[in-house]
Amino acid sequence: MAGDFELTTDELRVVARYVAETAAEVLPLFEAACPDDPRPRLALDAAWEFVGGARRTKLQRVTSLDAHRAAKEAPSEAARLAARSAGDAASAAYLHPLADAAQVGHILRAAASVARIAELSEPGAAVASLDRAVERASPLLLDVLARYPVVPAGKNRVAELMNVLDSRLRASG
Repeated sequence: MAGDFELTTDELRVVARYVAETAAEVLPLFEAACPDDPRPRLALDAAWEFVGGARRTKLQRVTSLDAHRAAKEAPSEAARLAARSAGDAASAAYLHPLADAAQVGHILRAAASVARIAELSEPGAAVASLDRAVERASPLLLDVLARYPVVPAGKNRVAELMNVLDSRLRASG
């Protein structure tokens, strides 16, 4: 796909690893709430296949969409955000090299969702969660992020947290 800049497969793997590591933190919340729904787990597994060296294929696209459908059916905000994060991990393999702030969501929304899940159970816990997300960001991830425009201020709590994380990551790079 032609874009505004280049993204190598290795760079996509770094982004997918970052998102998959994040999603893995909270997937058990979805699985506890919906033990008979394997869709988010399959999406996370597809992300790990890509991170591990497999080619990106239809598997990542299909499982991502399935995990996002599971999120819509989840019984709680935490379970919904956990399923969506797993879907984001699979879709990270298809991050577009377009200078569009919406693309940043594919890099950072899962980490913002994990921060939101943390604060649902403990007020103020989002800060520590964002601290961990900043610490886990590799120099290559920061380089990829810097190619995209800054995320605008959010219209919901996850978007607000994503904006804070985006600012912190750019300041740390």
